Amino acid sequence: MAAKNPGLPLAGATAVARSVLGDVFPAPLDTVTADEWAGDRTALLAWSNEESVAGRPPLISRGPALAVGMSGHLAADEDLAELAAPTTPLGDAAASLGGCFSAFRAAPREIQAVTASTRACPVFYAETPDLHIVGNRALHVHLVATGGEIVWNELALQSMIRQGYFLSDETPYLGVQALGPSSSIVIRGGIRSISAAPLPQAYPVPGSSRAKRAAVAPLGAALVAAVAPLRSVAEPVNLALTGGRDSRLMAALLHAAKVPFRATTNGLDDHPDVVIARRIAAKLRIEHTVIPPARTAAKDAVVIPHPRRRTYDVLRTCEGMTSAYESIVEYLPYSAKPTMSGQSGEILRGGFLYSQNNTSEKAMLRRVKDFFLKNGQLFTDEANEHAHTLAAPWLARAQEDPWEVLDHMYVTYRVGRWHAGARVGSLLRGNPIQPFLDNLVVAEALTLDQRWRYSEEVVHNLIQEFAPELRAVPLEGAPWRFTADRPPSVWSRLRPTPAKPASAPAKGNKGGGWNWRTTPGPVLSALLGEYVMERADALAHLVHPDQVKLLFDGPSATQPALAWNLYTVAAMLTNAFPGEPPSGLSDVRIPIPRT
Repeated sequence: MAAKNPGLPLAGATAVARSVLGDVFPAPLDTVTADEWAGDRTALLAWSNEESVAGRPPLISRGPALAVGMSGHLAADEDLAELAAPTTPLGDAAASLGGCFSAFRAAPREIQAVTASTRACPVFYAETPDLHIVGNRALHVHLVATGGEIVWNELALQSMIRQGYFLSDETPYLGVQALGPSSSIVIRGGIRSISAAPLPQAYPVPGSSRAKRAAVAPLGAALVAAVAPLRSVAEPVNLALTGGRDSRLMAALLHAAKVPFRATTNGLDDHPDVVIARRIAAKLRIEHTVIPPARTAAKDAVVIPHPRRRTYDVLRTCEGMTSAYESIVEYLPYSAKPTMSGQSGEILRGGFLYSQNNTSEKAMLRRVKDFFLKNGQLFTDEANEHAHTLAAPWLARAQEDPWEVLDHMYVTYRVGRWHAGARVGSLLRGNPIQPFLDNLVVAEALTLDQRWRYSEEVVHNLIQEFAPELRAVPLEGAPWRFTADRPPSVWSRLRPTPAKPASAPAKGNKGGGWNWRTTPGPVLSALLGEYVMERADALAHLVHPDQVKLLFDGPSATQPALAWNLYTVAAMLTNAFPGEPPSGLSDVRIPIPRT
């Protein structure tokens, strides 16, 4: 934080920052360590639950008349010195560094903060008549700015209801904004300035196989560099492995980089993800463990926490940045054991393009519009008008290049807002290494043509380069896009076709590809509907109560994500968070359908 005027003490603001820690920091306070630095009109305060990590950088690194703190991790420990160089602007220093991080620097009369290319480690800022406040927890920034009182940014929550996360730099808290990707904020002498580097533009698709290999080589090298520090870990990396593309690439990458690892897969025993992950693990000769979901003794139902408890836990962890529709991992004591997954691998497949089957310009423009404006009949005129304002610049860009827009929107919002909020759950348990979010990996990926990445040839070729053993292992779901319309080669016709796991369970099996979040059933749907309708008045500024009622008229919610989003926002606006967690609530039993 920085005082705007000489002689203004920061003691009151720092006292508030300490006093609200129990509401804003989702780890138990007895696991938290703290450090502080104070200069002329500035202060840097830091907290962490990483005390058990041997060799971790200090919470605050001190230099001559300055202090540096960071969130996330750098690809190389020695890069911290780059962030502490007093003559180099923090934004310039961070631009060339690998890792998934944000950084903060304080000096007399000056504070700076910077995000990397995905802002998966976020930075938030607010201003009062006396102070500038910058931090990586939006609620913390807000409470320091208000003196401990929450003032909701109600209109911004229309995006939370539509999408379950923010399609802007808004937050749930009035006056608090998120810093954009590859951006820096500098407050010097009480004056704030913000600068941003645009996301990289893509080059045309290379015209030959050799040129394609040359174009992908820097991306492959950046991926290897992102995981290279893991070669020296004390125990194998744990990789969350599925039957899809992205975690498979992570397995191939660790294999090629000679990083020791093992794999785990969540799911019922006959789920395609489990079946295919077993084959990948066998090919790479690694240990593989299957973790089934919690079920009743008869194994005929899934048991989940009551929606009120689930929502409180998600809000406390993600501070209102994601919906309780999302499954946030529960708290466990912090562990230095390295973990990885394929999350956000869509960056290498064109961002939001990865799920865009119809690539006509009309369909892509409709997709961009729907992100901001879907379910318009549900919302009030004021909420829809606000959504139109947020959509306008992206729709204008989409008229010129919808491919780039769907690519850049993914990095800017799906990663920069949704994932930035959701990953806090993982950070409570440890610091997951996420090569797909590495600053330099993303910079290299975005230079590759969106159509080429959309074809999935880039990811396929990286897997082939890193682990050719996986060539014959089928994918869960659809085949590689670039091969879908290609006639089979002579060799492929002669080679035996590997058996592909079924995408659904055999008749009479229980579970298979079923997911309780997308098929909640009548009991859970009733709990969601009753809670939302009881709080319809609190939502009336954003949605029409009669339209909300229609969503819950049937025996089972037909738009489960939207139902959870409404439930989450209703909880926020009726002060179900922060504060003490709800008690005395029974878990909910959701029957597994027979097929």
